[in-house]
Amino acid sequence: MGLNELVEINWTEMIFQFIGGLGIFLFAINFMGNALQKAAGDRLRDILDRFTTNPFMGVLVGIVVTVLIQSSSGTTVIVVGLVSAGFMKLRQAIGVIMGANIGTTVTAFIIGIDVGAYALPIMGLGAFLLFFFKKDKIKNLGEVVFGFGGLFLGLELMSGGMKPLRELPAFIDLTLSMSENSLLGVVVGTVFTLIVQSSSATVGILQGLYAEQLVDLRAALPILFGDNIGTTITAVLASLGASVAARRAAATHVLFNVVGTIVFLILLAPFTAYVSWLSSTLGLEPKMQIAFAHGSFNVANTIIQFPLIGAWAYVVTKLIPGEDVSIEFKPKHLDPSFITQSPSIAIGQAKEEILRMGEYAVRGLNETYTYLKTSEKKHSETAYQLEDAINNLDRGITDYLVKVSAEPISAIESERHVILMETVRDIERIGDHFENIIELIDYREANRVVLTEGAMEDLDEMFTLTIETVGRSLEALNHHDSEIAREVAEKEDLIDKMERKFRKKHIQRLNDGQCSAQAGIVFVDIVSNLERIGDHAVNIAESILGRNV
Repeated sequence: MGLNELVEINWTEMIFQFIGGLGIFLFAINFMGNALQKAAGDRLRDILDRFTTNPFMGVLVGIVVTVLIQSSSGTTVIVVGLVSAGFMKLRQAIGVIMGANIGTTVTAFIIGIDVGAYALPIMGLGAFLLFFFKKDKIKNLGEVVFGFGGLFLGLELMSGGMKPLRELPAFIDLTLSMSENSLLGVVVGTVFTLIVQSSSATVGILQGLYAEQLVDLRAALPILFGDNIGTTITAVLASLGASVAARRAAATHVLFNVVGTIVFLILLAPFTAYVSWLSSTLGLEPKMQIAFAHGSFNVANTIIQFPLIGAWAYVVTKLIPGEDVSIEFKPKHLDPSFITQSPSIAIGQAKEEILRMGEYAVRGLNETYTYLKTSEKKHSETAYQLEDAINNLDRGITDYLVKVSAEPISAIESERHVILMETVRDIERIGDHFENIIELIDYREANRVVLTEGAMEDLDEMFTLTIETVGRSLEALNHHDSEIAREVAEKEDLIDKMERKFRKKHIQRLNDGQCSAQAGIVFVDIVSNLERIGDHAVNIAESILGRNV
């Protein structure tokens, strides 16, 4: 066996060990984060929604949630989704993003506790809890413990794979270059995190390199700063195609980390001296030195930039212009003080919120119709968001009206109250039906079902009439207009006739062999859902005939 072949075998082993260790690390941290997320249930979204009333609370919540799910990227993606959905304002989101950067440093501290020798027994304990117990809580704990052990096993493998690098002249030259050129270190950290899409993994690798004395502190710190920039890519990807507000939130994440890196590159010499002093004072192990440097960087960066939240919100608004057309999930008009002070006004406010809910139903129908014609996913995603908003408003309005009913109200107000309760239910059902239609279109796309030109023309005609009917029913409710209500009833009668007529045409197409059985099922079910939407529209309109709403 020649020397060159031996070197090649060592290279192969090193690469395989490093890649395998990285894979185990990423799997373990994701597995552990998912288990913690399952244990928290839907409370994470509620926590972010409820407790981020101001930027300072946002920072605290960002820390807590990131510690729970072990991923600052995961927290930021959730935040981008909440901003896009209208649950959270940009200023609140900036606070959470800052907190997420602090929360992610906990992983580095966990890695700093050197328990690699016990990784396999820890995984064994996790597997025992996972496979020999039936209670969900214990199984979740088993997943957390198994992931915790896997995290250290992955780090041990990566560390072992990186040891031969100390003998590689090219790597030695690179580390010397990074010590002399801080920007190179930032670029290396950023690019590697962009590839791996986990700052926890890249910081863990950096801790291993530093522990093996493959990089010195002056080279390690810029890489650490670059890791923080690279982790922003996940939020940026999540914001693509989302609302303007969501893209602004992702841009803030990038801006926050880039500005922090610039500040600390300027202060690199004193920051390096501070980390060295801290290490000698506390007697820190090498991995823990990087953990403290990571934590100090993110905490100091948040303290420095926290007063600038308003300025960053202004800057990203200018950088990403456009009207924010995000869907507001939260009720706008339901003021609780009106319930006891003036139930009559409260009922009027509920009516305004119901009309807004109805507008979402019309928008959802339009997005569904556009999805049918274009097959572009962005329209189905918007329609699903609108359906979620309708459901959320349904709960809010219903709870509000239930509280109003407990107050003394006149007979007329009582009748208005009943009608509004029924209307809320009708609009919510319209949302369910256009969601059904989206699922049918998804089925068409997944199974490559082709609707004939005649079928598409029929659906165009029925969709147009149905959307118009729902819109007119809301006008009738808004203006208490009996003439519009009667017009809606006439249109709904046309929808019923269309449904019967189009079913017959469909049977004829089937008999003529023009369309497949699958296409027939999709067509008939869409027509059936449109007919039911028409029924709910006429329910809304007819409720005002002879009644004072």
